[in-house]
Amino acid sequence: MAKKSAPRTGAPRSTMQPADRVRLEHEFDRPHLMGPLFGQYDENLIVIERELGVHISARGNKVAIEGDAESVARARDVLTGLYNRLVAGRALDAGDIAGAVAISADPSLDGLTRADAGGGPATLATIHTRRKTIVARSPTQVKYIEALSSHDVIFALGPAGTGKTYLAVAQAVSQLVAGTVDRLVLSRPAVEAGERLGFLPGDLAQKVDPYLRPLYDALYDLMGFDKVTKAFERGALEIAPLGFMRGRTLNHAFVILDEAQNTTPEQMKMFLTRIGFGSKAVVNGDVSQIDLPRGMPSGLIDAAQVLKKVKGIATTRFTAADVVRHPLVARIVEAYDAQRQTDDRNGVAGQRA
Repeated sequence: MAKKSAPRTGAPRSTMQPADRVRLEHEFDRPHLMGPLFGQYDENLIVIERELGVHISARGNKVAIEGDAESVARARDVLTGLYNRLVAGRALDAGDIAGAVAISADPSLDGLTRADAGGGPATLATIHTRRKTIVARSPTQVKYIEALSSHDVIFALGPAGTGKTYLAVAQAVSQLVAGTVDRLVLSRPAVEAGERLGFLPGDLAQKVDPYLRPLYDALYDLMGFDKVTKAFERGALEIAPLGFMRGRTLNHAFVILDEAQNTTPEQMKMFLTRIGFGSKAVVNGDVSQIDLPRGMPSGLIDAAQVLKKVKGIATTRFTAADVVRHPLVARIVEAYDAQRQTDDRNGVAGQRA
């Protein structure tokens, strides 16, 4: 049972006048869930306080939230959403707290995230597999999950750590289990950062295999090692290097092309025209990490531009704000992006001079 919260010295100090502040009290039905909801030493409440600029006090199964009206309402919605996840039997971690706070900041997502707040048409914000339920952790992830369920071709562009690959694999596993697709095909171009595939043993499929490790990690997390192994044995999972895709037609398949920034426009067109009836294709990539020879255009950038108005195709663009790994990762991405923009400006200035 949760104890009365002690004053937290790290809680934000508001500069608003008393007249601008409101106080809201909320009671939860299940006292035994207050421990995981509040977190050890109220760590979850501390995060919500810090991010939303409110003060939260807790006694038993009741909380009192103080601050400006909008922030208090957001804090209530965040706590209610997290509480309903616990009621549904889901565990909470630091990423869930940060994600719930981030999503609450985007009013355009109202109605897509209401499943956590007690009903409504919010199933698009989650992906269900047999092992776990994946919940969006950023506003862009909510829109990406919606696109994964409603479009046949989805482009996802953005830095590492934003969940592009994991969510695509989760959607694929969900559809494979549900029987809406017969197999999951994983592919990537044979271009790599600073290494040569020719030095690796085996044929092209075996050479590319180590570079698909992020996809394997997601599969093992979502399905378990034994089920992944059996799925490969019966042909429900397939590794298909991009060079092996020419001439094929993939019917009733969920196809994921990872590291797509390293495709050429010709390769991208070839890949996209492999899609058959009942299939879905997800194309992921980070255009800041292109390993193609200098001067060669990226098929991902080209396709995102050429196909942006084609019906049935969705494009989701992630930024450093959507990184759901360690908070330092987002700051690292932002620092590199800022430096690259500075270099680009200096390069343009130099050419003009």
